[in-house]
This record gives sequence, C-alpha cells and structure tokens, in this order.
Amino acid sequence: MARGKFPTPPRGRLSSREKKWIVYDVGNSAFVLLSTAVIPIYAKSLMPADGNIVSAWGYAQTIASLVIALLMPLLGSIADVQGMKIKFFLGFFGTGAVMCAALALPLTWLPFLIVYVLATIGLNGSLTFYDSMLIDTTSNERMDKVSSHGYGWGYVGSTIPFIACIALIFGGPALAGWSTVACTRASFVITAVWWAAFTIPLLTSYRQVHYRATREHTREAVRGTFTELAGTLRKLVRNKPLWMFMVAFFFYIDAVNTVISMSTSYGTQLGIDSTQLVVALLVTQFVAFPCAILYGRLAGRFGCKPMIMAAVVAYMGIVFFATFFLKTAVEFWILAILVGMFQGGIQALSRSYYGKIIPKDHANEYYGLYDIFGKTASILGTFLVATTTTLTGNASLGVLSIAILLVVALVFLTLQKDPTKTA
Repeated sequence: MARGKFPTPPRGRLSSREKKWIVYDVGNSAFVLLSTAVIPIYAKSLMPADGNIVSAWGYAQTIASLVIALLMPLLGSIADVQGMKIKFFLGFFGTGAVMCAALALPLTWLPFLIVYVLATIGLNGSLTFYDSMLIDTTSNERMDKVSSHGYGWGYVGSTIPFIACIALIFGGPALAGWSTVACTRASFVITAVWWAAFTIPLLTSYRQVHYRATREHTREAVRGTFTELAGTLRKLVRNKPLWMFMVAFFFYIDAVNTVISMSTSYGTQLGIDSTQLVVALLVTQFVAFPCAILYGRLAGRFGCKPMIMAAVVAYMGIVFFATFFLKTAVEFWILAILVGMFQGGIQALSRSYYGKIIPKDHANEYYGLYDIFGKTASILGTFLVATTTTLTGNASLGVLSIAILLVVALVFLTLQKDPTKTA
C-alpha cells in the first residue's frame, strides 16, 4: 500500500527529503569510523598484556551480528505496519547513540566490549530500518543516485568528527592537560552527539509512504510475519539466478565487512603504531568516495556483475596481502588504500544489481531479505577469524580464513547466469 507522490527536483539535484535521508549516513558513519580506527586500540589498552584483541574483537562483532540476525526477520515485518518503521528506527538509533556515549564509562575491557556490542546492535538495527526508508524517500528511478550519495557523503562526512576526536586524543594532553585516556573517552561522547545531531533532520521529515497494514491491523500483520517470510523464501528458491547471487552476496559481503571491522585490531596485534593505524584508515575514507563513483561509471561500461566479480578478486588479493606481507605501518597504509578503492564500489553495485534482478512487484519483500543478508553477514567471517586465531595462536592465519568466504562467493558468481544480459 502506498500513499502520496515524490516531488521531482530540478535535474541533477536532490530534493529536501532526499537530503535529509542522506545526512543520517553522515551521522552514523562517524561511529562506524571510530569503531574501525579508535575503539579496538582503546579496547586493547584495557586488556592484560597477554590479551588477544583479535579474538575478543571478533567474538564481540559476531555476537552483535547474531542478535540482529535473530531480531530483524520479526521486527522488519512489523515495521511494515503504518507508523511502526520510524518507532523501531528511533529505538535502535537511541540505543546506539546512548551506548556510544556510555563507552566512556567502563574501566576494564570486558564491560567495555559489552557496551560496544550494545552500541553496535543499535547501529546495525537502525541501519536496517534506514535502508528500508529509501523506498519512502524517493522514486525507483532515483534510488541508485540517492543511495550512492548516502554512501559517498557518509565516507566524507564521518571524517569531520573523527579528525576532531583524533586531534583531541593526540593534542589534548599537551594543550588541555587531559590524559590520553580522558581524551579518548571524550571522543566517544563527541561521536554520539554528532550521530544524534545528524539524525534530527530524518526524524523530523520522514513519512512512511509504503506499508502493508494499518495500525488497526497490527496484530494480524504480526501473526502473518513468518508466513510471509516463508513465502518470500520459496519464491527466492525458485529463482535460480537470484538465489545464487544471494548466496554469493552473503559470503563476499561477509568478507568485506570482516576486513573492515577487523583491520585495526589486526594491526594493533601486529604492534603497528596506533597513530599510523588511525591516519591510514582516515585516508581510506577519502579514497573510497571518488573510487565508488568511478566504480559506478565502470559498471556502466563493463556491466555490474563483472565489476562485482572484479572487486571480489581484488579483496582476495587484499586478504593475501594482509596475511603474508602486512608487517609494518607502510604495508598497513597500502592495505588501507586498497580497501578504500573497492569498499564503496562493491557495496553500491551489490545494491543496484540486486534491484535489477528481483521481481519489481515484490521489491519491498526482497529488499527486506537483502537487508537481513547484508546486515547479518559479519557473523561467519568474524567468527572464522576469532576461532582460527584462538586455535592456532596466529592472527595472520585468522585473517587468511577470510579467503574461504571469497572463494565460495566467486564460485557462485561464476556459475550464476546474469539475468541482466540479453541472449
């Protein structure tokens, strides 16, 4: 059920509603970047000297992803009820932002990681509903553009509070007389405030246009949740090209998410200076924006699926580089640049390719399934890295295990017949 029409902005411009949707990516990406670059280093500093941050961080990520995997099928369906989507979004966003600020409180590593898991659950839960808000924000013809702008401005915008936090962490002790620990804790509060500030435009402008039941029929909608999910899965299984892509997507996006979430903890375990780690990951953000745009243009020339496969192969090279050659800060810089070159491209093209091959009259159902696959895909990769590292005592072998996911994805992509190609 849909109500209302979307305003058509002047050619090449974004509407006010589209801009307000995009800026949430600017807000939450600040926490994503802090989680990648600063939080693992701080967590490591709270651990005993013989503690293994790679294993602990991997299990923390796995637990957060598993909780989202269990919650989203039910909550995502209930959110299709009129007026419910914004309520669920607000609940998860609020949890994430409050827990982000609360990271400043724990003084030991285990309570700190517990608070971090809660913050991550809040983030990933809010992103599931945020992605689904796109269909209520713009028309089908403009979704690729608006979605790409979300990724792009998220990469760039997140660097503003991040640079402020890094300046505070490294300059605060000398300029303000604060300890490095106090400055790091303050960075958690700064990031939470930034996240909240850039959420306000979306909260004040969002209106749920598409819904499958009214508030009066909430109980019936909840009762039919699992029946509807089962029906969508049956239709997915009958569509061979689609389910083959979904399997491939699950494995390669799992690998991509794992590389992003584990990179700093791995570099810390190798003993690379924290300053080098942070600055290198900041460079990743600036590299990712233009490369994502370039990747989209290359897809127009060579095709979407071939460019996705090229990115999967590139990530295999990244994993092998991290396993066998990453020893110093210089190699970590190279790794950060390589990740930035392919990270945005593979994420953006996956979403647009999926939109081309799903049944258009059931787009909402299928995108709900896509979000479940995408947002919960860090479970296997982080678990593989953490478990392999724990069993072997070698973090490099833990990172190498990510290659298994990429090989499986590449096999399914190779065997899949591309529905976008005419005979």
